[in-house]
Amino acid sequence: MSHDMSEEKLPEPHGSAGEVADHGSPFADPGLPAHEPRRTDIDEKAASRAERQVSLMFVVSMLATVGFIASYVAIDPDKIVYIFPLGHVSALNFALGLTLGVALFMIGAGAVHWARTLMSDVELPAERHPIEASDEVRNDVIEQFKTGAAESGFGRRKMIRNTLIGSMALVPLSGVVLLRDLGPLPEKKLKETGWKEATETKPLQLINMNTMQPMKPEDIIVGSLTFAMPEGLSTHSEDFQQRIAKDALMLVRIAPEDIKDDKSKELGFEGILAYSKICTHVGCPISLYEQQTHHALCPCHQSTFDLADGARVIFGPAGHPLPQLKIITDEKGNLVATGDFAEPVGPSYWERAR
Repeated sequence: MSHDMSEEKLPEPHGSAGEVADHGSPFADPGLPAHEPRRTDIDEKAASRAERQVSLMFVVSMLATVGFIASYVAIDPDKIVYIFPLGHVSALNFALGLTLGVALFMIGAGAVHWARTLMSDVELPAERHPIEASDEVRNDVIEQFKTGAAESGFGRRKMIRNTLIGSMALVPLSGVVLLRDLGPLPEKKLKETGWKEATETKPLQLINMNTMQPMKPEDIIVGSLTFAMPEGLSTHSEDFQQRIAKDALMLVRIAPEDIKDDKSKELGFEGILAYSKICTHVGCPISLYEQQTHHALCPCHQSTFDLADGARVIFGPAGHPLPQLKIITDEKGNLVATGDFAEPVGPSYWERAR
């Protein structure tokens, strides 16, 4: 009997090309494994114990921050200690590093322990979607966020919430305390200069910074610019640069009839006016003077002051006039100061009244 093989239809093997085309992948999707509840999910005592452990970590973080601040205040910066295996190290640096490290580590460890034991661990697959989400997806995300917030127990587990807030609030204090290392507190140093030693009964002589000799009125001619410092200040002293940065004077002599400001004229002597040499913008030394206009120019940022009108600012970024020093002559005919500047010298700062 003949057999027509052309009409016989053979069955397709499992996993043929047609099936691949239908499903798009030759590998079956295994899906997510069945969710296995944690002990804290089914045992409230275990959940409470985990809550206490997380809270303890946050409390340790707070104590470490307090220890950071206490170490900064109490430990001498020059103290050296031996720490195995580091060797000889700064006691202050070691204490600050240790306490700050513990404070930050405990916040991180507490958050991880909280997430692994108390927050929901149910895996929710999500298909990739375009960057711009639809309204349905956005609403779904909002609902998932609300669900996650509720399942985290942040509102219900007050112990964790309060200790977390406390530790997070205290940690930034470590950085605030370190601001103290920006330098010594100014106290009244910004409001006083070396001229504060001068009084009506015991004035201070003006010393020419070029000749290092006391100055007399006849030494200063109309249109000249001369620089001076208080007597007793030595150019060889260790703090000379710090002191001269506030004490430096510039003296000009202007014809009395050209002085516009009456108060400025009273503080001067026979047309000789003594102003701070320190610019009121950022503290650069002023060294340029135009005798025809009586204008002093700061070379750093071109702030310009009218010395014939109380050194008011007529151009540039400076915020206020140059402070003026009251000068007279003593029994020897030398120019002397009878007190300090009425206003702080140099740039503006936040505590300054003007």
